[in-house]
Amino acid sequence: MTPTPSDSSAPEPALLVTPLAAQPHDGPASPAQVRLAQQQDGPKEKFPLVALGGSAGSLVAFEQFFRHMRPDSGMAFVVITHLVPDKASELAAVLQHFTAMPVQEASDGLRVRPNHVYVIPPNCDMSILHGTLLLLAPTQPPSRRLPIDFFFQSLAKDARERAVCIICSGMGADGTIGLKMVMENFGMVMVQAPETAEFDSMPRSALATEFVDYVLPAEQLPAKLLEYTARALLNRPRRELPESDAKPAHALQKIFILIRAQTGHDFSLYKRNTVFRRIERRMNSHQIKEFTDYVRFLQENPAEVEALFQELLIGVTKFFRDPEAFELLKVQLLPLLRHKSAESVVRVWAPGCSTGEEAYTLAMCLLECLEGMAPRNYLKIQVFATDINSDGIEVARAASYPETIEADVSPARLARFFTHADGQYQIKKEVRDVVIFAVHNLTKDAPFTKLDLLVCRNLLIYLSAELQKNIIPVFHYALNPGAVLMLGPSETLTGFQDLFAPLDIKWKISRRTDAASTLNRIVSFPFSMARQQASASPSASTMNVVSSRKDGLFATLVQRVLLRQYTPPAVVINPKGEILYVNGRTGRYLEPAPGLSGMNIFEMAREELN
Repeated sequence: MTPTPSDSSAPEPALLVTPLAAQPHDGPASPAQVRLAQQQDGPKEKFPLVALGGSAGSLVAFEQFFRHMRPDSGMAFVVITHLVPDKASELAAVLQHFTAMPVQEASDGLRVRPNHVYVIPPNCDMSILHGTLLLLAPTQPPSRRLPIDFFFQSLAKDARERAVCIICSGMGADGTIGLKMVMENFGMVMVQAPETAEFDSMPRSALATEFVDYVLPAEQLPAKLLEYTARALLNRPRRELPESDAKPAHALQKIFILIRAQTGHDFSLYKRNTVFRRIERRMNSHQIKEFTDYVRFLQENPAEVEALFQELLIGVTKFFRDPEAFELLKVQLLPLLRHKSAESVVRVWAPGCSTGEEAYTLAMCLLECLEGMAPRNYLKIQVFATDINSDGIEVARAASYPETIEADVSPARLARFFTHADGQYQIKKEVRDVVIFAVHNLTKDAPFTKLDLLVCRNLLIYLSAELQKNIIPVFHYALNPGAVLMLGPSETLTGFQDLFAPLDIKWKISRRTDAASTLNRIVSFPFSMARQQASASPSASTMNVVSSRKDGLFATLVQRVLLRQYTPPAVVINPKGEILYVNGRTGRYLEPAPGLSGMNIFEMAREELN
């Protein structure tokens, strides 16, 4: 009865399954399905929802798990595995031998209940909405389906901190993307120890994300799960952090200081509730109840500071996330590209690029736009992709991604922009050459400028309202007049209608206006805890500067300060290359030419710059 490895054209089969109680609908959840889920929703039952994903060899792990899981845990369990699409299954009946909990195959519109086990039917994708299981007809061929990822992602949004996902034995990497979303929404992630798995590809792929809370043999997972849920969910429900809650606030400030001292990054202006819940996750995993105890734990364990830092950087990204948004973006970019002069450069900035999927998506979209503009495809492309996470930048530079991207990238684009070998997709050189990755902190490092496009999706939602208000003018300053800004679907430009004109409200695509200079609106840049503390009590000199606005000197003074402190080294030359003025330290680029030569930039440029 053990699932067997797959061939190259289909996912590995698992078990034969009984016929469906109800046929799935085509496409996304229908309005009727949504209404049914909402009608059944009723009072919110705050029990944990546990999803177990596995493939080849997973039946052994499922048996060990359910034999050691008490039947009155108060949790609901959903089992998702790769099944033969055109054959009946016995998985529910087999699992019933291992547990006293009722086990049943899921049917469309079935509401989950605690102390029950639900099994995915064959030839279905399954999601969950308001605690109700919904079945959908697959839109991908068997070789490209990722039913575990599909369910994990819906579970993350529906159950949030009550979500638990467990990756067991299996081939491939199904579940890797979904577990990131579970973690991002404050859920918990467990993985079967790879050395105990019959097939270790799925567990090792999950561990490679570094977003895993516990790694244990299958038979030890139930005890740890019971311990975690009893502490984190049942006995002490989660709460929001009030702004006036002084004691946690003081502890948070100490935690920010410890992170900044070790990593150089300041999280003091991130949304407090988001940071608080990420910290609470780490505390739960170490069975620490008090903030003051966790501060002490961080002081004594530098490795935990790094782990918390990585936790705060969690971001879910994938190729062509929200495909409709990128198709609309291409439509808005075409007029801008057509007005670019010959041989000019299209400059793009993607802050918060994580592991690079979205930056490469932008490059592909631009290349497709240029192909459609022939013979005007002589424009050059530069995509600056930045993030504060150096590990993510290294992954992005490697430009190698697992086969699971087949769920997000069309076969035509896979053939056009990728090469496939050894179970990985490698971005082609044509795309890699236009993307430049760099470690960069949006809140303190100078922005890229003279941009035609700035795409910052799902980063601002993690920042405080104050910090968002400071960063939007920086975006305006960085963009050329008429250039395009794209934010995430949950982000807004409220309060900055003078700086940006909407092009698409749903997908938050806007065009930069010709509003007056925003230099006076970014005077507090860089935005850091030290800067905020320093500005909390203005000095006499600061007050004198502010009072000088009336005589017109304020803007000039600000521009001089910014130019002096934040512009890179520069030289002013005449058409012959003779140096007229030097700003900053240029020794890294220029050196005196031997002999009696004059101050000419072509003679003074270091050899590697010639």
